[in-house]
Parts: sequence; C-alpha cells; structure tokens
Amino acid sequence: MTCVFAMSADHCHIPLLARRDIIWFVLAQMMALLVALAPARADAIASARSAYAHGDYQKAVRQLTPLALRGDAQAQAMLGFMYENGFGAPKVYDAAVDLYIQAANAGIPFAQAMLGLMYDKGHGVPQDVVLAYKWMNIAAAQARSSQRDYCLRLRNAIASKMSMNQIAQGQAYARSWTLAHVQAGRAAPRCSSRRAKRCAGLFDQEALAVGGGRR
Repeated sequence: MTCVFAMSADHCHIPLLARRDIIWFVLAQMMALLVALAPARADAIASARSAYAHGDYQKAVRQLTPLALRGDAQAQAMLGFMYENGFGAPKVYDAAVDLYIQAANAGIPFAQAMLGLMYDKGHGVPQDVVLAYKWMNIAAAQARSSQRDYCLRLRNAIASKMSMNQIAQGQAYARSWTLAHVQAGRAAPRCSSRRAKRCAGLFDQEALAVGGGRR
C-alpha cells in the first residue's frame, strides 16, 4: 500500500444517509477534541472544525496537515477523512488509509471506525470483512457513548455479511489488538488496564446474535 498523499482513487460508495451520519460524526469528534487539548493545538483544531463546518475544506486541510505530519493522531484521523472524501484535497484512498491506520493504532475511535469502513468497501486496501469487523468492534468498544450506537450499527451491518467463523476471528483480532494497546498505554481511556479484558470483548456476544451470522 502506498502511504504518501498520492495516487488516484475510485468514487466512494457509502450511501448518502451513512455519509451524512459520518459528516456529523466528524463534527462531533472535532468538538470533543477541544475539551482536553493544549491551547495552541486546540486553536488549530477549532479553526479546522469551523472551516469544515462552513465548507472551507482547503483551510481545514491547511490547519490539520502540520499537526498530522507531526504525528498528532486526532489531526491524522480528520485529515484522513478529508482525503477519503476529496474535501479540500485530492480524493486519495491510499493516503486516507495510511492516516487512518496511524490514528487507529494510536487509539482514536473515529479513525478505527473509518478504517473499518475502508476495509468493508475495499477502498485503499483489499476488501476484508474480518478486518472491517475487527476495527469497527474496537471502535464500538472505545467510543464515547454518544458515538457508540453509530459504531455498533455499522459493525452489526458488517457482521450480517459474515460467517460465524469470520465473526469469531474478527473478535479475536479485536481482543488481541486491545490487550496489546492497553498494555502499551495507547488504547482509549475507557479501556483502562483494569477493564482491558472486558473492553476487548465488549459487545462480542451481541454481535453473534445480530443476523445470526452465516454458517
């Protein structure tokens, strides 16, 4: 996979309603960032959020890019969304995936959810429902309560296309990732080491019941 901001990409096939939900998800994520950020970084994110909300996507990209290049995971997640959708930047799925991967591995639920969708659609990566489920399950387990239901709906939609064995494999991948990242201190705060095992397996049994899974 090419991991620089280059190469062309096909049209995104996310349904209109889902895309609208994702856009509001992005705005909510940007707003949540402002609570705990250092002043200078908060100002940059606030400026990017305002620019995004007003349709000035190029300004949002300009604000996010320096932060993303310095390894800021939140900025990487937002910038990945801009590249995925061609907002203020070329629509480049490879670049979006690279940014999502960095942010997802840093423990950002939004990036984890978006990466799951990329795997589900085969955008910038080979289509893989097991990896799509893995990342969406991780996102659902770590997201804030206001965002968790949305992640769960997406994860359950993915699960409805999977066999029971595929779901079990996706759950195992999610548990392995979460336990490793909790130990390394890179998972979301709600997945503390004391709750690591519960967090890693959160929603597993519910997923098995959704649509029954194909055998």
